Amino acid sequence: MSHKQFIYCWQKWLSPILVPAAVKVVVTICLTAGMLGILGSVAPVSNAQALFPTFVAANAQLSSITRFKPTALNATVYHSPECNCCGGWIDHLKAQGFQITDFSTPDIETIKQKFNVPDNLSSCHTAIVNGYVIEGHVPANDIKRLLQEKPNVIGLSVPNMPVGTPGMEMGNQKDPFTVFSFNRKDSVMVFNKYPSS
Repeated sequence: MSHKQFIYCWQKWLSPILVPAAVKVVVTICLTAGMLGILGSVAPVSNAQALFPTFVAANAQLSSITRFKPTALNATVYHSPECNCCGGWIDHLKAQGFQITDFSTPDIETIKQKFNVPDNLSSCHTAIVNGYVIEGHVPANDIKRLLQEKPNVIGLSVPNMPVGTPGMEMGNQKDPFTVFSFNRKDSVMVFNKYPSS
């Protein structure tokens, strides 16, 4: 191959393939070196951004989307057809970003037995949220914390129906209540406490 043929081949075929690949390699080296401290006190992304702003910005955005992808909040709620406060709790979850599948059943006790809800922790409705059992008027923030921490428990419960819990609002009145976690060994622990108003 002559010198002119090589230049022609480079310009027509190799350059569009090799130049972007080389840019990616250089950016990767710059970012890696900066993260390992090889570039000293200069921030790694700023160096790479100065050289290849579009590529770095696109990769940073993709990395951010992948790393911080939120867990879907899906709740299947079982409740008695006669219970009105369950609807208030469902509305509370919806307002907090939960997707609800609502099942009205006259045999709510069978549901509680199926999902191993202890008798002393039972309430008016039972929900399954991403594999965890949620019994009663548990605040959405406690459910989100449960999903983030992923403890080795069956689920959470607010026993009975305390006034002031989500779905049991009565003006400014608010009873103190406790959110309990429970597991298959009948071990019950305090997950969160709420004082009275």
